[in-house]
Amino acid sequence: MGKRDYYEVLGVDKKASNDEIKKAYRKQALQYHPDRNPGNKEAEEKFKEAAEAYEVLGNEEKRSRYDRFGYDGVRGQSYGGMDMNDIFSQFGSIFEGFGFGGGGFSGRSGHSVQKGTNIRIKVKLTLEEIAKGVEKNIKVQKFVKCSTCHGSGAKDADSVKTCTSCHGQGYTVRTQQSIFGHMQVQSECSVCHGSGKIITDKCPQCAGNGIVKGEEVSSIRIPAGISDGMQFAMRGKGNAAPNNGENGDLLILIQEEKHPVFERNENNLYLEHYISFSQAALGDTIEIPVLEGKAKVKIAPGTQPSTLLRLNGKGLPDFHGYGKGDLIVNINVWVPKSLDKEEKAMIEKLAKSENFKPNPSKHSSFFQRVKHFFE
Repeated sequence: MGKRDYYEVLGVDKKASNDEIKKAYRKQALQYHPDRNPGNKEAEEKFKEAAEAYEVLGNEEKRSRYDRFGYDGVRGQSYGGMDMNDIFSQFGSIFEGFGFGGGGFSGRSGHSVQKGTNIRIKVKLTLEEIAKGVEKNIKVQKFVKCSTCHGSGAKDADSVKTCTSCHGQGYTVRTQQSIFGHMQVQSECSVCHGSGKIITDKCPQCAGNGIVKGEEVSSIRIPAGISDGMQFAMRGKGNAAPNNGENGDLLILIQEEKHPVFERNENNLYLEHYISFSQAALGDTIEIPVLEGKAKVKIAPGTQPSTLLRLNGKGLPDFHGYGKGDLIVNINVWVPKSLDKEEKAMIEKLAKSENFKPNPSKHSSFFQRVKHFFE
């Protein structure tokens, strides 16, 4: 969908309650439902757009992240480009009682497809990994398809029978009066629970569920520039669903490890670096650490404590591909904590020189320097 504000899509205020959001989505979904707008591509897009907005605003956690960070806060959590199966499997109950068969639309089979539950894992990353992007192999404990019955839940093929209550349709139909006149209401079959099949002899390995406890190694590609707290989804990598249903999703939450040298602020990195008194007074060329190794920096004669240096492009890459941040270096002067007799005598002699007496009037204030630095 386009980058329209989710609240605008549903036509609600940012302070709207959960009930108001659900009611607004229901109204939009019914207005643009494919059964009411057959062949209308514009209505179908609006139907999907409303579903994506509700998928975020209808979830307390996702709504909170969206309110704080906008689209970046729910990147990977909302399914931009949802297809009809996604929408009807998640929000089908919205349409019950309106003649749409609990979410079915023209051409749909009506069979209920169960979906496995999602799995959320935390992945810890170093700044070095964030700077380049990384691929990690993660072992996940999860429900997997039963290898004995291949997910059907039946002991053998002869143990699977067509449901006699719905004749294999997975749903029953009744006619009722509504505000739109006489309408046929399609409901999930209460005998086979929408599958259209009845298992007469269950698989002994999975007790008829079609799933067993297991594990799977998933290869996760994490893009460069990702931030702490970001979450994204790998579709179909969650728990397997009973009776050959649709797998849930694997939700990956990024946790950034504290770096021993650098501090991060968005795409910029900050570094405290000390030089000696003689280096500050006489000037020097020094090496400072950067994420890729080391970089040479020229220290001007007379460099003052808390001088800020900027190394362009030595920060982190932008997650959206808009260049790289900078490395900001705070230069501090190291003052020895103890002196021997000869060193003390030399310092005392230097202290009598006018050059070694502080003269604040010759230097701009700290706030002026910081302001100038970031202009």
